[in-house]
Amino acid sequence: MRWIGRRQSSNVEDRRGMGGPALVGGGILGVIALLVNFLMGGNADVSQLPLPGQSQGNNRQLSPAEQAREDSMAMFVKVVLAETEDVWNQQFPDQTGQPYQEPTLVLFSGSVQSACGGASAATGPFYCPGDYKLYIDLSFYDDLQNRFGAPGDFAMAYVVAHEVGHHLQTLMGTSEKMNRMRGQ
Repeated sequence: MRWIGRRQSSNVEDRRGMGGPALVGGGILGVIALLVNFLMGGNADVSQLPLPGQSQGNNRQLSPAEQAREDSMAMFVKVVLAETEDVWNQQFPDQTGQPYQEPTLVLFSGSVQSACGGASAATGPFYCPGDYKLYIDLSFYDDLQNRFGAPGDFAMAYVVAHEVGHHLQTLMGTSEKMNRMRGQ
């Protein structure tokens, strides 16, 4: 894909290197946090907790080459997001009669806090309907290539487009309808 020099979306929050709020670890503190969360009506999902001794953020300093590679990936996803904005700003009003509300892309490293709760890089990219934001830790693209055998620009672009698809489902009410149907 020829993307260098193309428009980049300005709907991006770059939280890389901030480390995000610390996610509660395992052990007794993790159990207490889960219990409090559950009693307060939250979702007690233990899959979001790091294992004891597991890193809770990506605070290590990147080498200049690693930083340049990550910055290039950040520019790429900004271009892909811009392309989705161009398409949906044209198509969405034609199909729904409503203006398209562009999502925000949050780039993070290690862990992040969203309106949907805390998440780590292990969660993978996700969309939070509570704040209309897409969350991506760019290290996921290494997993795509190395663990899942999906290298290249297309795989990276697909991830952004997939999360934008969840945003569209939210805007159109499809997600809400599906949740109601699941509750019946």
